[in-house]
Amino acid sequence: MEFFAKANCPLTPETLQQRLIGPELAAWCDAIDKVLWWDGEQGEIYCLWGQFRVQREPIRDGLRFTLPGCPNALAWTLTCDPPGSPSPGVLVHCTINRSEHEPDFIESIELFVEDWRAGIERQCAAD
Repeated sequence: MEFFAKANCPLTPETLQQRLIGPELAAWCDAIDKVLWWDGEQGEIYCLWGQFRVQREPIRDGLRFTLPGCPNALAWTLTCDPPGSPSPGVLVHCTINRSEHEPDFIESIELFVEDWRAGIERQCAAD
């Protein structure tokens, strides 16, 4: 399943990659309660689904995060629109490895994606 949201925020990929480092995940997304530890491009978080290892990977135009131990293989990417876009923003794209799931879990993923959208806009407004 796929979930999307777009943050109204004209960040460049370089700025996003420099500012959104592992120890800062909880400041960018309210659904992440705490970063328990971080080392390089991986760490462990406590979020709305519990405690998970997370990996961060810079990708073209943004970042990808994965939860390798998640039973649903949850992953999300944050990608910036190219320069000159009519409405620049950051796309939040989240996936799981199931085509169907329980409504409560789907709702929690929608909340997670919305928290990312709101957090990105909050971080942009703080600049």
